[in-house]
Amino acid sequence: MFLPFTVNWMASSAKTEYRSATARGGRVRSATPAEDRYIVLSAKRNRRTTAQQVANQFLAASGKQISRKTVARRLKRRGLYARRPFVCVPLTRQHRTARLQWCREHQNWTEQDWACVLFSDESRFSLSSDCRRQMIWRESGTAYRPENIQEKDRYPTCSIMVWAGIMINGRTRLHVVANGTMTG
Repeated sequence: MFLPFTVNWMASSAKTEYRSATARGGRVRSATPAEDRYIVLSAKRNRRTTAQQVANQFLAASGKQISRKTVARRLKRRGLYARRPFVCVPLTRQHRTARLQWCREHQNWTEQDWACVLFSDESRFSLSSDCRRQMIWRESGTAYRPENIQEKDRYPTCSIMVWAGIMINGRTRLHVVANGTMTG
């Protein structure tokens, strides 16, 4: 609900003035729309670059200095968010083919068939600094695209290995592997 003064002011100004999208007060933007596109393109070309690195690239290219917060805001406005990359072990075509074949062979198994199966795995956890602090710039819903995945097949030396298994009606205890390897 508008106050009578506001309604009268709006009606009189509409008759006497032409209102357009002219510049208003406030702080001047530090980057033009074309420069915003450059910032987005820089982040998309190297998704693992930091906002500070994009700001430094922008300074080198344009001679204008902008803050890392400005870069992050501009990228967010264009739908790019800083997220941790999905980490996986690199798979060859042969690995993928074997996995798909295994799935097809077992797709019709019954619950009774699965009751005789134990899935087990070992995992190594790093005790040193975490490499998962690295972020990437990506759009929502694109976590599993190849450009947003960080392949990893080696672990740091300062780590601990554990092993456990699951089955249809339970799980094993978690075992700490003493010498750091399951095979000897």
